[in-house]
Amino acid sequence: MAGESSFDVVSKVDRQEVDNALNQAAKEIAQRYDFKGTGAAIAWSGTETIVMRANSEDRVKAVYDVFQTKLIRRGVSLKAVDAGEPKPSGKEYRIEAGIKEGLSQENAKKIGKIVREQGPKGVKTQVTGDELRVSSKSRNDLQAVIALLKDADLDIALQFVNYR
Repeated sequence: MAGESSFDVVSKVDRQEVDNALNQAAKEIAQRYDFKGTGAAIAWSGTETIVMRANSEDRVKAVYDVFQTKLIRRGVSLKAVDAGEPKPSGKEYRIEAGIKEGLSQENAKKIGKIVREQGPKGVKTQVTGDELRVSSKSRNDLQAVIALLKDADLDIALQFVNYR
């Protein structure tokens, strides 16, 4: 197997960056004039869910927009955030957003199929846990696969690690 190069396709989110974006959004919401008196807030609910609250549907969407801006600024893909629609809860509206991590078997198979059908010949894929290993004898083929996957319209955030 000498001379075989590979990399892993993963879907991971830097929790610290998400936490920093959330804290920045919370600060901005507390300080902005247009959010005064609206009960607007954003906070973690457990370890996987972020809850945004406000007294109207438009305000809670604005809170989500502020959060998205902070995520983009910190380099976190918006595909990693799975937000629902605003729901009325008593006198306030809420949006609950989850963080999506890891490649599901279904997504790994979908990526593998894209690589087999559109990628260079001689490139092999192998699913291991929540990641997908792509290997080939040619590094140029691996570069082509990375470019192909970056251009593919997938609903998950992809990173390419362990390139060797």
